[in-house]
Amino acid sequence: MISWKTHFLYLVDYQHWANERLFDVLDKLSDEARKRDVGLFYKSVHATYNHMLLSNLLWLSRLRGETPDLRLDQPMYEEWRDLKQALRQSARQTQHWLQAQPNEFFEGELRYRTQSGINHVNWVHDVLANFLAEYTHQRGQITAIATQLGAPAPELEFLNYRREMQDSLAKMRQAANA
Repeated sequence: MISWKTHFLYLVDYQHWANERLFDVLDKLSDEARKRDVGLFYKSVHATYNHMLLSNLLWLSRLRGETPDLRLDQPMYEEWRDLKQALRQSARQTQHWLQAQPNEFFEGELRYRTQSGINHVNWVHDVLANFLAEYTHQRGQITAIATQLGAPAPELEFLNYRREMQDSLAKMRQAANA
């Protein structure tokens, strides 16, 4: 049985893996296509990834006990390359911060104030599950739009990530024993 901490560290690492696969697909689209209003909640692929970055920054701040001054629709980066890099850095920052937390943190409560000023108390593991599921949901929407725009559909399943990681570890062990 794995701990909540290990579980969520796997899921955060999966976010990197899945984002990189989707970035590879989205890089094949024009900047205009990524920024076009295609009917997503945040209008475009670019704006949806911008929202994902802001969500990551917001939840990391809340997990740290901070009250961020962010709007989930505020534009952060106009250039696709800069947005991707910021999301990579923010996700790794979240991963490193979570790695440094004791196991008990993941079983505790999180108290935070929403942007509308409402106080909430939730289990940390529920907050992380919701936050990471939202990432997956957003990537699913982006993938559907990307294929409509002519990009190939990336393989983003969690089990494929796990298989790839297990294969990589097995190859490393073989190389070490050779």
